[in-house]
Amino acid sequence: MEIEFWWLLALPLFFALGWLAARIDIRQVVHESRALPRSYLNGLNFLLNEQPDKAIDEFVEAVRIDPQTVELHFALGSLFRRRGETDRAIRMHQLLVDREDITEEQRLQALGELGQDYLKAGLLDRAEAVFLRLRGTRANDVALRYLLEIYQQEKDWGKAIDVAAALPDHESLHWRTEVANFHCELAAQALANSRFDEVGKHVDAALATNRRCVRASLIQGDVLVAQGKDEAALEVWKRIESQDPVYLALVAERVMNAYGRLGLIEQGHQLLHAWLEQHPSLDLLDELFHWEIDKLGPKAAYDLVREELRRNPTLLGLDKLLEAALLTASPEQRGDIELIKQLIHGHTRKVARYRCDACGFKARQFHWRCPACGGWETYPPRRTEEFDLTP
Repeated sequence: MEIEFWWLLALPLFFALGWLAARIDIRQVVHESRALPRSYLNGLNFLLNEQPDKAIDEFVEAVRIDPQTVELHFALGSLFRRRGETDRAIRMHQLLVDREDITEEQRLQALGELGQDYLKAGLLDRAEAVFLRLRGTRANDVALRYLLEIYQQEKDWGKAIDVAAALPDHESLHWRTEVANFHCELAAQALANSRFDEVGKHVDAALATNRRCVRASLIQGDVLVAQGKDEAALEVWKRIESQDPVYLALVAERVMNAYGRLGLIEQGHQLLHAWLEQHPSLDLLDELFHWEIDKLGPKAAYDLVREELRRNPTLLGLDKLLEAALLTASPEQRGDIELIKQLIHGHTRKVARYRCDACGFKARQFHWRCPACGGWETYPPRRTEEFDLTP
């Protein structure tokens, strides 16, 4: 009973202490809210009422009244950049960089934001200068990634290779794929100027970085053809089947031309047939289809597409079948076939595009690098209809 009596005495004391603490907290909150510019509170109110333009004006006024609001400077600068007002974002972050009363961590953050502003505005030289200042600091890794993006936009592939090698995860498959393509870009430039020794150096570097680099094999074969070595080129291009058979369609025309120059058309024809049977591809079918129309006639092309349709039914294949049928049809049948072909063709236009695996962007033309997300080798040479039919 004595213990319960003391508890009864302690309860009012605890209650009084809690009330006192709450009063202190409330006074602190009220004091801090009064210390904030009224425009800051007005800005919050506009945000809550979904009036972002008025909110921004109030926040800008709050920054003018109280320059010490560093975090508000950062928030406004980022908001301006997202809205496309890069000139205002640059001014906001430049003010922070020039201030002497902020911490070194805040200065680095402001420099990083300023570099992103310049990058968004397309001022690549200024962005590069900012991110180079961040090399060797705590923001080094972030600076490297932005520098890599800048050098890719400028097509300065040599610098891009150097920066990629400095990344902490440069041995990953993702970066090996990118660096191999940087070497391929340099190889393509050298090939255009007939600097074959330089092409070979970059192709070797690409394959050493990523032995599955199909693009390097394509270029290597092109160099051999330019040097009159068709047999050696064919051996290089055949290697693509083991690297990634999805890309065989890109080399099909090169293969047939090389076999033609060697006087071995039938061997080339058999090779493409074997590839199509083992690795079905609408682009590969299209290449073989047009070759058979030119060399063997519409009947052979019709039989080819009909057989392929039985194995892999597609609208694009049906469109090819109708194209061959038109060439062999009688005048009475031609009108009906043409009508059906027009109806089918309207649908095939929607499924005859390439699609980026990374972002889903679609294009009628094949790209080694996605125009939307910038990913390398994310555009497999397969039409969207083939993706839809994949189990």
